Amino acid sequence: MVAHHPTTGRSIQAEATHEGDRSRQHRNTTPSPPPPQSTVSRHSAATALTVAAAPPPARRHGWRESNQIAGIPMAALLSHASTPAQAPAYFGERRPPKYSIRINRGKFAVVAIALDDYLPMRSTEVKNRTSSGDITSLRVITAIKTPYLPDGRFDLEAYDSLINMQIEGGTEGVIVGGTTGEGHLMTWDEHIMLIGHTVNCFGTKVKVIGNTGSNSTREAIHATEQGFAVGMHAALHINPYYGKTSIEGLISHFESVLPMGPTIIYNVPSRTSQDIPPAVIEAVSSFSNMAGVKECVGHERVKCYTDKGITIWSGNDDECYDSRWKYGATGVISVASNLVPGLMHNLMYEGQNTVLNEKLMPLMKWLFCQPNPVALNTALTQLGVIRPVFRLPYVPLPLEKRIEFVQIVESIGRENFVGQKEARILDDDDFVLVRRY
Repeated sequence: MVAHHPTTGRSIQAEATHEGDRSRQHRNTTPSPPPPQSTVSRHSAATALTVAAAPPPARRHGWRESNQIAGIPMAALLSHASTPAQAPAYFGERRPPKYSIRINRGKFAVVAIALDDYLPMRSTEVKNRTSSGDITSLRVITAIKTPYLPDGRFDLEAYDSLINMQIEGGTEGVIVGGTTGEGHLMTWDEHIMLIGHTVNCFGTKVKVIGNTGSNSTREAIHATEQGFAVGMHAALHINPYYGKTSIEGLISHFESVLPMGPTIIYNVPSRTSQDIPPAVIEAVSSFSNMAGVKECVGHERVKCYTDKGITIWSGNDDECYDSRWKYGATGVISVASNLVPGLMHNLMYEGQNTVLNEKLMPLMKWLFCQPNPVALNTALTQLGVIRPVFRLPYVPLPLEKRIEFVQIVESIGRENFVGQKEARILDDDDFVLVRRY
């Protein structure tokens, strides 16, 4: 209802709520005549918004008419509907489409928005972006380690040093916050900050691929939006783990994140307990942002994809040589390259070299004597390039394995490893285990 101040003539709009439990008054700051009773029909096809048998707005509990929804102008929302059939919404009634999103306030749905009307949080500005084609050309991508200070916070100086050594060794891309980088032990604030830091410092020298995958599609979408907003060049997405889903669910999950930017899908059944079958990859391979797959199942799966023109990186260091030179893989997303980036570059670029592959095999096997990244964390501390700090539940390798690593370094040659210090065995007491961080 609309009233006018007897002295100033300014309009006073009062909105009553259900059974008078709340009242609000909005005073206009400039004189204005009372609005017309109706300028556009609620049932107008032009607005594509239908209210079935709606009582006066003043009787709706927890609802009021607004020209915005969730901060988005109504006109902007409705402009996405090219025909009335695409946008009709009914209060208190289920929408016919199979997939829809409801925005609720109080007792009644304000509007139902079809999935096609979702507005992505993206920028039209080109900021350290790249195309999926630029990602598919990368042969050596390092799943970079995240080092820590004694209290468990990120050691950014050590991290920067690791990245610089990767660039000097010929690494073309880094996975930030992956399994090796212990993204699962980070808050999303830490995770996105580290992606942004890497882009800001090294984005012109190396491709930054943020691990923004999750077993929650909602969380994967949100993290990926943030990752691209801070400038990452591509995203790494795993299939939903623990709470596994169906084949159709896998396809829908990946289709939800692929429109945001270049994407690598990561298949590692040993960690997720669910294989991503070829039918899923083939179903999403038509997306322009589909850069390829980090595949850990084996050579036959690699060949299955490469025969169909799908870009594949081996996810297993000990198989990457054969995958590259015998089965058509583009390259490797590597753990070993944290330690020997130059040699891994040679392995992927300088033709078939079985001698080098055999020389590196003891290191590759040692790195996975316990679940990754336990051995890598231990090795980098022994080389003196990071502090001996572990975020639990990770703990260092036992003494005999640390001795074995020193022997491997001597066999391959210290000059081929990152850092300048001699490899040390270290005592158990040298390691710091952080429970809270």
